[in-house]
Formats: sequence, C-alpha cells, structure tokens
Amino acid sequence: MKDRIKEIIETEDVALFMKGTPQFVMCGNSQRALDALRRAGAPVTAVDILPDPRIRQDLSALSGWPTIPQVFVRGELIGGADIVEELEASGELERTLAEKLGDDYRGAGQERVAAVA
Repeated sequence: MKDRIKEIIETEDVALFMKGTPQFVMCGNSQRALDALRRAGAPVTAVDILPDPRIRQDLSALSGWPTIPQVFVRGELIGGADIVEELEASGELERTLAEKLGDDYRGAGQERVAAVA
C-alpha cells in the first residue's frame, strides 16, 4: 500500500488525498481543498482515504503531515485545506501549478479517482 501511495504522489500532477471522492465528498475540509483546486483549474487525481485506515497511516508516515486532506503537486506536499485556500487567495496556488505543470495546465482540469487498495 505504501508503494502505491508513493507512486500516486510521485506520478500524478496534482494528488488530493481526501475523505470521499470529488463526486461524494465526506468532509468539509476535503471539500474546501477540492474547491480551491477546481477554481485554480488544477487536474486533480483524488484518493479516498476512508476505505482502509492504513491508507491514512501510510500517507502520514510518508508525508509527515497528520491531517486530511493532503495536496501534492508533482510530488511536493503543498498542505491541507487552510494552506491551499491561503495559497489560492494570494495567487500562489496558480503560480505553483503553472511553475510545476506548465502555463497550459488549466486546460487539463479534469478530475479522476485513483484507488490505493
């Protein structure tokens, strides 16, 4: 499971580890992070951490971040809902996305769900 989590973090442009899925969000903070990423036009790959408690344990062990949601851009931990919203408000989220994904990242604003287990 740890290897699959690491693979998602390292290979997906934007990985959002959240409670629920983009279609059925199960947590207010996960919704806030998802909404900020949507407004920025980010191509989001979401991972639901709820099906197995080991997902959250392994994720936090890898990232060093204890709470959910967790947002990664090209392998780098950006933070949780509060941080992502602050970055969005300052314009830094879009700058980070453009820097790491290229200026044309906005056109790729699709969402998908990846399974860990």
